[in-house]
Amino acid sequence: QVQLVESGGGLVQAGGSLRLSCAASGRTFTIYVMGWFRQAPGKEREFVAATRWSGGNPYYSDSVKGRFTISRDIAKNTVYLQMNSLKPEDTAVYYCGARPGRAGVILSSPAGYDSWGQGTQVTVSS
Repeated sequence: QVQLVESGGGLVQAGGSLRLSCAASGRTFTIYVMGWFRQAPGKEREFVAATRWSGGNPYYSDSVKGRFTISRDIAKNTVYLQMNSLKPEDTAVYYCGARPGRAGVILSSPAGYDSWGQGTQVTVSS
C-alpha cells in the first residue's frame, strides 16, 4: 500500500495563496495518478486536480482551473497543490489520493483511488 501525508493547510483571507504538500511512502512504484480532492461540511468529496506520475497535462475541475496548479517531485515522492486567488467557497478539508493504472473508473471519481491522506483543513475568510 501507499501512505500519504498532507500538510500546508491553514487560514487565509480571500485572494490569498496556499501551497499544499502530499508526501508518499511505501509502495510508491504502484502510483499511476496522484489527485487532490476536497470535502466541505455536508458535501460529497469533490475532485480538484490530478496528475499522472509520469507527467503530461494535468486535469482540473472547472471551479479551480486557472487558479490552482498541481505539480509533483518524483525524487521526493511528493505532489503539490498551489492555490492562488482563494475564495471562501474553497474552504474544505483537502485530501490527496493515489491510484494505480485502472480502466473503467474515471480519474475524477474517489472510488478509483486506493490510498488517502488524513486531510488538511483550508479555511478562506472574507
